[in-house]
Amino acid sequence: MRPKRVLVKLSGEALAGPQGNGLDGATLTALAADISHASREGVEIGIVVGGGNFFRGVQGLTKGLDRTSADSIGMLGTVMNALALEHAIESAGAPARAMSAVPMPSLCESYARKRALDHLSNGKVVILGGGTGNPYFTTDTGAALRAAELDCSHLLKATQVDGVYSADPKKDPSATRYDTLTHEDAIKRDLKVMDTAAFALARDAALTIVVFSIAAPGMLAAVLRGEGRATYVTP
Repeated sequence: MRPKRVLVKLSGEALAGPQGNGLDGATLTALAADISHASREGVEIGIVVGGGNFFRGVQGLTKGLDRTSADSIGMLGTVMNALALEHAIESAGAPARAMSAVPMPSLCESYARKRALDHLSNGKVVILGGGTGNPYFTTDTGAALRAAELDCSHLLKATQVDGVYSADPKKDPSATRYDTLTHEDAIKRDLKVMDTAAFALARDAALTIVVFSIAAPGMLAAVLRGEGRATYVTP
């Protein structure tokens, strides 16, 4: 059965394309087309976007910054990506609204749960920047939090590989791919596709996590139809 409302976790690196940093126009356009297509098929879509294509908070620790300052810079990177996605998705034909957990009203709407739910019910794709608005929390944990509070049934983790593996398949050809897992399995095996806090929060909220590759065109819509190749992590 196709879910009614989902939260997609999209990494900042996914927006960088082959150049590896910043924003790649062709990649952004392709992702927006995929998201717009899925939205037009009737699924309410929220997106939490990372900021690693601009700055990772943990990188700041090697540059003389403390963790709080570094994470704050990383949050700004996620807002830049949210604004870029908002424009690209609307250009692809679907209404979209960027919201930030870090208030910056001259640039975009501040995140509020009831307002986000209203946008979703009215068919807008809601792009959530600013993480949780707090340091020390990853955007994976922020995605699990938003999925839970926005009453999503599924958290879709868009990656560069087609599911969850026992190790990085690009580095270890013998890595085992899983079709299904439980949250407890993922935590006990210390699988790195999401951090432990995100898995634990998803477990407590009874969220199904779907891990899939965003690389091929149309994969988001395919996964929502139950046709795409993915790993399902269930309560």
